[in-house]
Amino acid sequence: MAEQTQNHKPTRSYWRWSKQDFFPEESFQNLASYKTALSHTCFRLKDRLLNRSSVANEMLLFQESENAMKKCLTWWDLVWMSFGSVVGSGIFVITGQETRYDAGPAIILSYAVSGFSALLSVLCYTEFAVEIPVAGGSFSYLRVELGDFVAFIAAGNILLEAIVGAAGLARSWSSYFASMINTDTDFLRIRVSYFADGFNLLDPIAAVVLLIADGIAMSGTRRTSILNWISSVLSFMVILFIIVIGFIRGKTSNLVPFFPYGARGVFRAAAVVYWSYTGFDMVATMAEETKNPTRDIPLGLVGSMSMITVVYCLMALVLSMMQKYNEVDANAAYSVVFEKIGMTWAKYLVSICALKGMTTSMLIGGLGQARYMTQIARAHMIPPWFALVHPRTGTPINATLLMAIPGATIALFSSLDVLSSIFSFSTLLIFMLVAVALLVRRYYVKDTTAKRDLVKFLACLIVIIGSSIGIAVLWNSNTTEWVGYAVGAFLWFLGTLGMGLLPKQRVTNVWGVPLVPWLPSLSIGMNLFLIGSLGYQAFLRFFICSAVMLIYYFLVGLHATYDMARQNQQA
Repeated sequence: MAEQTQNHKPTRSYWRWSKQDFFPEESFQNLASYKTALSHTCFRLKDRLLNRSSVANEMLLFQESENAMKKCLTWWDLVWMSFGSVVGSGIFVITGQETRYDAGPAIILSYAVSGFSALLSVLCYTEFAVEIPVAGGSFSYLRVELGDFVAFIAAGNILLEAIVGAAGLARSWSSYFASMINTDTDFLRIRVSYFADGFNLLDPIAAVVLLIADGIAMSGTRRTSILNWISSVLSFMVILFIIVIGFIRGKTSNLVPFFPYGARGVFRAAAVVYWSYTGFDMVATMAEETKNPTRDIPLGLVGSMSMITVVYCLMALVLSMMQKYNEVDANAAYSVVFEKIGMTWAKYLVSICALKGMTTSMLIGGLGQARYMTQIARAHMIPPWFALVHPRTGTPINATLLMAIPGATIALFSSLDVLSSIFSFSTLLIFMLVAVALLVRRYYVKDTTAKRDLVKFLACLIVIIGSSIGIAVLWNSNTTEWVGYAVGAFLWFLGTLGMGLLPKQRVTNVWGVPLVPWLPSLSIGMNLFLIGSLGYQAFLRFFICSAVMLIYYFLVGLHATYDMARQNQQA
């Protein structure tokens, strides 16, 4: 059907720059129409808050891309895509930083907590990806279940997450590369004294590496996938080497004290190292290019993430055994620690593995985040020019450039500690919203669910979210009294139990999250708790970025999506 639709369209050049390609909506045809649109902002905002997209509509939005993406991926590709995008995006990047400054040897518990929370999110993503196999990932899931406005907040955070995450990876890549040449991981950076701390070490190598990775991602999905799984298998062998040597050469005495920063440090680190587990959502965005998504996506997501959690915990443990936590290098921990124990040759092997892991993370990130942006552009939340798929490569080159250029610019200026907290906040928020959307999907169907059941569902959902926020606030305020935590946990239990007694309105067709509502509710609680464990600077930066996003939404995105929805209704 897609090919027939495209065959009836006149062939147009991919590289075009007309106003109609960027702002084709009625609201932007001239100054008068734009003023009229602005005068109707309140009405349009109400419309976008109350109306939701449909699965059929999300599936049909591919027409906005003019050319179809190529179905070329199997479960084997998805497993190694998940491995390649996740392993390297955090374990080699921020384990050293969090071991030294937040958790100490208890970093293994931080990874276990984050891994369990990530696995809950994986289950939610898998159900959606099987039933809504489009390139939009969490954006499309939220648009269907929670509406356009919530989906836009998620879209803004996806964009922020993509750019900041890629920049952080690129900065760490240059740190590991520098550690192979000199003990100073800032050796290849350019210091600018009159810039603020955190932004005064220019890193041109990071910018160039990120642009190269995104260039490869533009060349073709299948080619990138083959390159990824071959290199990921080799990387897995090196990781086994690190774990074995770590247990042989490590000392249990280095694990004492195990909690140098207390339990609070463990959860603060868990919130930041959650970055290490991000990347699995990239697999969900590849559903449109998967041959058999109903079988391949559950195998690819759940299988790979279970394996990765175990690997991460073991790698975090051996790092703490090989070196005292307060001596761990914060930028290139694994390569430096091998040099410290006299295995200089292994230092280079570890550095090459880390570089490979971060490179494949950038590759798969370039693929997945561009698919997010493609679906967002198809919905006209950003100009539809970014939704175009190149006819020869079958990839969204414009959307990839949207990620690559700002990411490379930020990588040039910003240090890793500045980037990691922003990234974690955005990621945790999106995963929490996806869990909420899953509960909505199971318990509410428009024009079917009785009003009294809807009121009960919303009451239970508010109790779950409110109690989770309450526990996070108590924890962040350094309260040690157990009564407040017990009351919060009891309210969470009552809210979840009450929801469990309500009739479900939708049954999954192929694959579904087990133990609904308990597992999604637990995912909401854990994600909000981890958000509460982040410092105030993460909140400040997040709200500043969100304010900028809302200004754009009220001036552009709201009116473009309103016109698009009205056009679809008329059609």
